Amino acid sequence: MPSYNSNLCPLITMTNTTITSTTTTTPRTTTTLRTTTTTQQWVPLRAPAVDIHPNAKWIQNGLTVAGGNESGNGLNQLNSPWGLYVDYDQTIYVAEESNHRIMEWKYGATSGQVVAGGNRPENGAHQFNHPFDVIVDRERDSLIISDRGNKRVVRWPRRNGASGETIISNFSDCWGLTMDENRSLYVADYGRNDVRRYRTGDTEGTVVAGGNGRGNSLAQLWSPHFVFVDRDHSVYVSDTDNHRVMKWEAGAKQGIVVAGGREYGNSLTQFAYPNGVVVDQLGTAYVVDWGNHRVVRWPKGATQGSVIVGGNGRGRQSNQLDHPRGLSFDRHDVYCMDNNEKIINRLSYSGQMCTLHTIKLESYNGLSLYKRLIPHQFLHHIHISLQTIDVLHILFNGLIPYVETMIVQ
Repeated sequence: MPSYNSNLCPLITMTNTTITSTTTTTPRTTTTLRTTTTTQQWVPLRAPAVDIHPNAKWIQNGLTVAGGNESGNGLNQLNSPWGLYVDYDQTIYVAEESNHRIMEWKYGATSGQVVAGGNRPENGAHQFNHPFDVIVDRERDSLIISDRGNKRVVRWPRRNGASGETIISNFSDCWGLTMDENRSLYVADYGRNDVRRYRTGDTEGTVVAGGNGRGNSLAQLWSPHFVFVDRDHSVYVSDTDNHRVMKWEAGAKQGIVVAGGREYGNSLTQFAYPNGVVVDQLGTAYVVDWGNHRVVRWPKGATQGSVIVGGNGRGRQSNQLDHPRGLSFDRHDVYCMDNNEKIINRLSYSGQMCTLHTIKLESYNGLSLYKRLIPHQFLHHIHISLQTIDVLHILFNGLIPYVETMIVQ
């Protein structure tokens, strides 16, 4: 097996280790006690755990892994999915707006299961009304859901939960949400054109992006959809009707345009209603370009992006997308490699068609990929620097919901 090449694939340390020594001397003996303390770094929700080379290329063939059985409310169907979250064990959670439910799809399953909602679209504790987004709070083993139609955020037990608990309810129109390492929630309010941070027990929130009315100045947002928070607590927002992605650093009074911002269009400097956004450790933004049926990679400081998925018109061919929406990376398998080859999953949905693809990156400099699977239940015992799988999931809008994934070569 080739050795790991840090120049081709720089490792992001997943743990911090401190070693202290205490020496005790007596007339006859000298004793040295060594203590090792290991703490794991926080990886932002939906983000990849490792660097992805900015010139990595992506192969776009896929196999169905969820849905694909027409639009409907069956356990093997999807209908108008929006938000997407993928857990460490590759379990997929989808907020289905038209079915008013949250679906869970286990890895390799031929059908999903309803884990929250799925009842009439009303405002009871056991009901949703057009849920938009979902994340997992692993510390409390629960789901956190943006219940858009009921203008609230709900916590729902992940195991055998029959109803949820409203934790925030003062929204105008809540859309995308995420959480930081302090378990503060960040929620995009489409109606108020802002993003607010809610610390535990806080029901009013603090504006961390926008909040200055609807508009296109650097201090404003216009119809924010999805939100992402990095390790520095900088907030990235898909500023959808301004056709740009904005970055608001902690405490800033105005944002920075990090992608797009050249009005509506299909050039590599433009977006047509950006949706899902994820930023990796190098500051590269991955953006779902809804109206251009593509996913664009925008390196930090770049003046234009590059298409990594789609961009070949609207359609169902292996190199096409159809109104992509949500976006998420996965970090389940651990990889040992000497290049920047990764795995990417794409959840696409067309019209009422939802597809999820797993897409492999082409090898970098022709080098080979070697995969070592570490069972999920043992991951918390590993106190070393790890190179992990990156899986990107993209949620699409179209005709018949289904999900595809590729066979890794």
